[in-house]
Amino acid sequence: MSSINARDYETQSPMRVAFLGLGVMGFPMAGHLAKAGHEVTVYNRTPAKAEAWVAEFGGKSASTPREAAAGAQIVFCCVGNDDDLRSVVLGDAGAFAGMESGAIFVDHTTASAQVARELFDIAAKKGLGFVDAPVSGGQAGAQNGKLTVMCGGKPEQFDVIKPVAMNFAQAVTLLGAPGAGQLSKMVNQICIAGLVQALSEGIAFGQAAGLDMKQVLNVIDKGAAQSWQMENRGGTMVDGKFDFGFAVDWMRKDLGLVMDEAKRNGARVPVTALVDQFYADVQQMGGGRWDTSSLIQRLRKS
Repeated sequence: MSSINARDYETQSPMRVAFLGLGVMGFPMAGHLAKAGHEVTVYNRTPAKAEAWVAEFGGKSASTPREAAAGAQIVFCCVGNDDDLRSVVLGDAGAFAGMESGAIFVDHTTASAQVARELFDIAAKKGLGFVDAPVSGGQAGAQNGKLTVMCGGKPEQFDVIKPVAMNFAQAVTLLGAPGAGQLSKMVNQICIAGLVQALSEGIAFGQAAGLDMKQVLNVIDKGAAQSWQMENRGGTMVDGKFDFGFAVDWMRKDLGLVMDEAKRNGARVPVTALVDQFYADVQQMGGGRWDTSSLIQRLRKS
């Protein structure tokens, strides 16, 4: 197996990259890499999605993660959970088996800090880099190239991947050792859960009081209550529209990671635990694929 020399990364010339996982996030993220001129090979569990990506953006597809990763300087990944991640990384057909010494694996999956540390250690033993790099910004952020990327790993590896990741991001930040990216994403989800519940209660309260809530939101959005959630989802919550990307099912997966980590580190997250159960109520209402702002629907039940 040949190795990738650090000098290969010193210029901003096009790079050989792979992208594993072409869901609502990965598909446009990989597209931004292709548009930037990088040589992109994609893999998706459903081959038709990979074929559709190639038809739209060029590049090529591979039938296994190993084949996609062969010769790539950076391998990006965005799949569903810890088990999905292990399935595309490990084993004879996994990405690590195809990567050359010195290549770096960048995981954009929202997964556990534990699996990030586990895969970092395995990668290091193989002479590979690994950066956990979950993202925030949702489907719109991926499509517009405006994601926020929270990273954990070695600084020298982060410095390599940052300029490439900036093709689909507005901020790419190293937050600590392996696992720190995933832990930071958990903080992000804790904050979002509380904000969405508070916004839901405020809108429901105002509607019960007979207020024009779009007008009210337009006013309070100029003050201390302002938030991204209010600005981008307040009006659609009033209208009862919940088809804006990040699904309740995915949020519950993320909050499950938060609960597991809180048990390990002893953190107290009572509001998050409560909101997680509220999202379970939304799932029971058939709203598993509604976006996370649909929390308000459980307050509207007759």
